[in-house]
Amino acid sequence: MGGILQVDTIQNNNTSTLITQTNATTITIGTTGQTISLASGASSLGFGATYNSGLNWTSTLVTSALTVSAGTGYFVNTSTAAITVTLPASPTFGSIVGINDYSGYASTNNITINSNGLKLEGGTSNKVLNTNKESVFLTYTDTTRGWLPTSGVNNGTDALSPIVYSVDFLVVAGGGGANTGGGGAGGYRTSTQSVNGGTVITVTVGDGGAAGAPATAGSTGSASSISGSGLTTISSAGGGGGGSNDNNNATSGGSGGGAGRSSISFAPGGAGNTPSTSPSQGNNGGNNNTTPPYGGGGGGGAGAVGGTTSGAGVAGSGGGGTASSITGSSVTRAGGGGGGSGDGSTYVAPGGSGGGGNGGGGGAGVAGTANTGGGGGGGNANNGGAGGKGVVILSVPTASYSSTTTGSPTVTTSGSNTIMQFNGSGSYTA
Repeated sequence: MGGILQVDTIQNNNTSTLITQTNATTITIGTTGQTISLASGASSLGFGATYNSGLNWTSTLVTSALTVSAGTGYFVNTSTAAITVTLPASPTFGSIVGINDYSGYASTNNITINSNGLKLEGGTSNKVLNTNKESVFLTYTDTTRGWLPTSGVNNGTDALSPIVYSVDFLVVAGGGGANTGGGGAGGYRTSTQSVNGGTVITVTVGDGGAAGAPATAGSTGSASSISGSGLTTISSAGGGGGGSNDNNNATSGGSGGGAGRSSISFAPGGAGNTPSTSPSQGNNGGNNNTTPPYGGGGGGGAGAVGGTTSGAGVAGSGGGGTASSITGSSVTRAGGGGGGSGDGSTYVAPGGSGGGGNGGGGGAGVAGTANTGGGGGGGNANNGGAGGKGVVILSVPTASYSSTTTGSPTVTTSGSNTIMQFNGSGSYTA
C-alpha cells in the first residue's frame, strides 16, 4: 500500500531516538552512545567511502598505471614492474584513498603516488611507497596541505617517501679576461649525484672577467656552482686573467691566464686548478719565454695548458677545452684565449677549442664565447677580450622531471633524459 509518512522523529519501543530531522537540511541518525552498523553484505555510499571511516576495496589487482577514485582501496601488484598511481583530480575535504603493496615488492618496484597537480603532504612533488607490504590511507584536506597520510602499515618514519633519482651536472665557471696574455678558461667540473624529490637545487652561473686596463691583468671570471640539501656542493673557479705588458701578473683560476708580452727573459702563466680540487678543473696558462717581446702566452683550457710564445711575433695559442655529451651531443667548452701578438706582428694566435677567443693579431683580442666559459683573446696593447660567461647543465630522467624551475633554463630532451641548460642563475626543484 503506497503512501507518505510525515514525522520529525522516529523512536523504537523504549523511546530511544532512531532518526531525527532537526531542520530543513539536517537529519541525525542515532543518538550519543549508540552504534550504527550495516547488515552483512550491505554497503554504504557517501559515508565511510568518502569520510574517515571505511573504504570500499576493489578486488581487481592494479598491474599498470591507474588513476584511482576517492572512497576506494587498491591492491597494487608490484611483482613485475614499478607502478604509478594517480590520485583523483577533484577531491573534496575528507576524500580518502587506500593503497596496498599486494605482492610485497615495493622496495624493488616502487609505487609512485602522483598528486595529479594538487598538493601532497603540502608539496608538489610525487612520493613513493618503497617498503615491502606497505599500505597507506591518504585523506584530502585542502589546497594548502592537499593529500595527507592518515594511517599506514609497515611504513618507516614517514608513510610516504620522497622519490630518489640520479642527476648529472656540468658546472663551468666564467672565463678570465685578457690583456696581452690570453684569459684562462673557467673551471670545468662534472658530478653525478642522487637527489630526493622536492630538493631545491640552487644554480649559480658565473660571469666572464673583464679585459685588463694598461699594466693590469685581465679580471678573473666568477665561479659557477650547484648546491642543495643532501647534495655535495660543486663549485668551479673562474678563469685566471691574462697578463699585461712587462708584468709577471697573469693570475690563477680554474685555468690560468697566459703570460703578458714581456721584455724580460721569462714571464710565467697563471696556475690552473685554483682552488685545488680533485679531479682537476683546468690547466696552467702559457709562459712567455722569448725576448725581445714577441707576444703573450695563451690562456689555459680545461683540456690542455695554454701555449707559450715561440718567437718572431708568434703568441701562444689557447689551451683546448673538454667535450661533454650531457646534452645528448658532444660539445666542447672551457677553451683558453689565444695570446696577443707583439709589435708589428699580424699573427693570430687561435683560441682553444671550446669558446676561447682568438688573439688580436696586432689589434684587439676576441672575447670568449658566452656560456662556454671560454677565456678572452689577448690584444696587442691593452686591448684584450673579455671572458665568456659560464654555464650549468643538469640532466635528469624525464620520468622524474618536475618541470619546476626558476631562471628560465633552456629545456630539451635526449633519449630518456630531460636537460636543463642554465645560461644564468636559477634553480630546479627535484
